[in-house]
Amino acid sequence: MKRANPIRQRLAALSLLGVPLLTYPLLSLPSGTWGGIPATYLYLFGVWAGLIALAAWVAERRGI
Repeated sequence: MKRANPIRQRLAALSLLGVPLLTYPLLSLPSGTWGGIPATYLYLFGVWAGLIALAAWVAERRGI
């Protein structure tokens, strides 16, 4: 059996982390506005950008 690539394992774990962060119970927690922008939008796009940044960091990381 072929051994799994550690980068693929880390990316899979990152996607499993992102699923609960972007589902309804946590998505409904932020309320109010910040600088005229609804907090839910800030949370949604902040988590989305964070997941993309972490995925890029994991994919570009070498030597481990």
